[in-house]
Amino acid sequence: MNTSNSQHALNPEAARLLEESLASVREALSGLKYGNVSLTVHEGRIVQIDVTEKKRLKPN
Repeated sequence: MNTSNSQHALNPEAARLLEESLASVREALSGLKYGNVSLTVHEGRIVQIDVTEKKRLKPN
């Protein structure tokens, strides 16, 4: 899969939506030490971000 920007010219509105989606993914990842980030894509757009954080407890 080639993700070169030159092959995927986006109109200004699509580019804005993509940047907003990427910012949301960055926010979901920031500070996450252990866990999962799951993206739901519908018709080529991210429509949902699920974050599952795992807390590691120290053994007694």
